[in-house]
Amino acid sequence: MKKIITPIILGLTLSLAGCQSAYYGAMEKVGIHKRDIMVDRVEAARESQEDAQKQFSSALEEMQSLLNYNGGDLEDAYNKATDEYESAKSSAEDLTDRINKVEDVAEALFDEWQGEISQISKASLRRSSETQLRETRRNYQQLIRSMRRSESKMEPVLTAMKDNMLYLKHNLNAQAIGAIKGEFTSLKSDITVLIAEMNRSIAESNKFIAAMDNKNK
Repeated sequence: MKKIITPIILGLTLSLAGCQSAYYGAMEKVGIHKRDIMVDRVEAARESQEDAQKQFSSALEEMQSLLNYNGGDLEDAYNKATDEYESAKSSAEDLTDRINKVEDVAEALFDEWQGEISQISKASLRRSSETQLRETRRNYQQLIRSMRRSESKMEPVLTAMKDNMLYLKHNLNAQAIGAIKGEFTSLKSDITVLIAEMNRSIAESNKFIAAMDNKNK
């Protein structure tokens, strides 16, 4: 797979980011096809999921430390937990952006593929290409469902985190900490489910990438 990292391609990315069709056309001219871009974006989304896993786990640990407060600087513990929440939120936004980019290139790839099939005059070759398209589309649909499923579980977790952090901001004392300990148990369970869902999505990403790489051999 060709990596999109050269200075020429970076310049094209900056100048054509606002028009995806022109961007794909420019990539095609330098030998990078939609299939390459799709695999690259799936890899990027997978890396974002791995980063999100770490950020949500870290946020959970800092909230646990805050709730286990037993003397020391309570405000310092609160600030650390808040920083981790913000990092988790940022990683979630990055993941959504990368999933959207996977969807965009997938749509462009499948439209192009379908249009080119109609130009194949030999029936046996046309049928073979149609079969490959159906298989790739099926694998992709399974992948994107998994990505969106894990993505959908992030927002409720972030909302719960935000509620807790705002409550503590207004009532930063031992009594307030005790009041949200029950909420934390539910939050911990939700984050565990989220991480498990992300693991499944990462596995789907790896399977999809391997299948696409095999088609390129």
